[in-house]
Amino acid sequence: MKYFLLTWIGTAVALIITAQIVPGIAVTGLGAAAIAAIVLGLVNAIVRPLLIILTLPITVVTLGLFLLVVNAISLLIVAALSPGFVVNGFLNALVGSIILSITASLINRFILPEAVD
Repeated sequence: MKYFLLTWIGTAVALIITAQIVPGIAVTGLGAAAIAAIVLGLVNAIVRPLLIILTLPITVVTLGLFLLVVNAISLLIVAALSPGFVVNGFLNALVGSIILSITASLINRFILPEAVD
């Protein structure tokens, strides 16, 4: 349970940092980031695997690069479902998903160093 809460907080902070870096992404506050982090976890657990299976032929042909598009679509879904979290356009979602992945990985690496090893 402790790891879940720390990962959730880390993802919420990563969303706020991503919103500061990418101009087309906005988070209205810490509460909105926390809700978006929960929705992001649910989308990554339920919707993203379905998208990966449905787009598997394209992913294979593009040598995995289409997964960036799947991540951007997932971020757009999160923005549609989360109040206070806005993503303006697909290109912002694409760049935002890359920044979010890097930021969340770094934050979780420092928050949960023993879980990574």
